[in-house]
Amino acid sequence: MTVKLHGIKHIYIKSEYIKLDSLLKLACFASTGGEAKIYILGGDVFVNGELCVSRGKKIRHGDIVRFGRNILLVKQTA
Repeated sequence: MTVKLHGIKHIYIKSEYIKLDSLLKLACFASTGGEAKIYILGGDVFVNGELCVSRGKKIRHGDIVRFGRNILLVKQTA
């Protein structure tokens, strides 16, 4: 199965990491933590190419998150 992907969206964080559910909210893919939890536990989120079902997963600079056809590249600002 081939999935046609959208462009890469860069997300900038100030801290060392951001939790996966918070990242989905920051990227406007989820309105609430509960909605993010449903997406994550539903198997809709991949981190660095691997399925991730842990909403507390620490996402750091350089990590790539795929949600549906959307790709997020996380970068850390100074």
